This record gives sequence, C-alpha cells and structure tokens, in this order.
Amino acid sequence: MTAPAGPLADLAARGFARIPGAQMATLMGQGERPDALAPFFASWNRLETDAFMADGGRYRRRRIANFAAEPGVPGHRRGAHRPHFQAVAHNTLNGGVDRWFAPMEDAVAASAPMVALLGLGRSMAEALHGAHPWFVEAHQFRIEAAAGTPGFPTPEGVHHDGVDCVLIAMIARTNLAGGETVIEDDAGARLAQFVLSDPLDTAVLDDPRVRHGVTPVAPADPGLPSCRDVLVLTWKRGAPP
Repeated sequence: MTAPAGPLADLAARGFARIPGAQMATLMGQGERPDALAPFFASWNRLETDAFMADGGRYRRRRIANFAAEPGVPGHRRGAHRPHFQAVAHNTLNGGVDRWFAPMEDAVAASAPMVALLGLGRSMAEALHGAHPWFVEAHQFRIEAAAGTPGFPTPEGVHHDGVDCVLIAMIARTNLAGGETVIEDDAGARLAQFVLSDPLDTAVLDDPRVRHGVTPVAPADPGLPSCRDVLVLTWKRGAPP
C-alpha cells in the first residue's frame, strides 16, 4: 500500500501528520461503503477492563494483538498472544512489568479495516525508516468518564512509546469533552494541540522525534455515558522485545 504524499511530507518536516477521517476511509477502500466499518467500530463495545493501572483507576478498557511483518512480504502475520511491556523510561506510571490484556478478537484482527490500517501504517513507517522486519502492536482503547470522575487517555503524561512509528485512529467520541492530542518535542515545546473528532481522524507520529499525550476527558452531559474509543498501532524494528 502506498503512503499518502501529504502526510508523508508533514512527517518528514515536523515528525507528525494528521489525516482527516474521510481521507483515511478513502485510503482504506471504505470511502464509498460507510456501513462496512460498523462491525469493526462495534467491537469497542466488547473490550475488557485494564486491571494494571498503577493509579488504581478502572476508567480504561482495552484489547491487544501483535503482528510481524517482513521486508518484501505483503501483509502482517498475527503472533501468539503475549504481554505488553514498556520500559519505565517510556511509561513512568505502568512501565517495568508485563501487562496481560485481553486478546483482540480474531475477527477484528483479520477484518478488512484492520488489514487496511496496518498496511497504511506500515507504508508510512517504511517511508520514514526504511524496510525492516517489524514487530507491530495493536491496542484497542476505551477511556470512560463520569461526572466528577474524569478519564485519562495517557495517565503517564506526554511521552515517547519507544517505537519507530505510531498511528492513532479515532473510532468514536461519545458525549465527550476534552481529549485533545498534544505533540511536543523533547524540550517540552508544544508543536501542536488538536482534537481527533470524527471517525478515522488519524495522527501518525515519528516516535523517536516527537512525544505525544492526550488531555483528560469528561462527559459533556454529566447525566449520560461518556467514552473515547481509539485504535493505536505501533511499529518497532526487529523481533519482539
């Protein structure tokens, strides 16, 4: 799959790029099939509570999967279920331990939207860093919030993920206030702050160059359910850590 020229230029110049949801749907081959994404989006209703929050929070639900990709070989091959690990340097709140999250459902991991998003992200990772064997992780996140109880999409703060390329795709914002994506350099200078609002609105990051985070979320109407659903894909050169 060919990476879009405009976002690639932004990645090269600034270390990050934004792609509107309508453009992403077209790139994924879903632009003229609005109902085709519905089963994929609906899978976020079946995530499980993240029980590894060192702050004691129960506001995050998730599922994960991992994949491998080899130079010159199309597609991504799903790997056996394994824990997610981040060094403390990259996640000061939850790093340093193996975290076992619920596996992504097989039908979701093999779905046309997931395959397309993996292909687009890989094309941008390889445009940035060249063709390599890749270890890829896919994270389905739901952050929930209630009146007086905010949710924290990045409780560890603005951070690097410790990978080569990150793709963050909005799935849905439901009765939500806040949740602004923040991009900074290593000196803490603010490079951008924006809201991924529409389905498939996407940010792509050259992770070694920029740090990212998301501001807390709260319900816009305190009497109704509130959540933020996103998909995060990461590419890291080499074999699984």
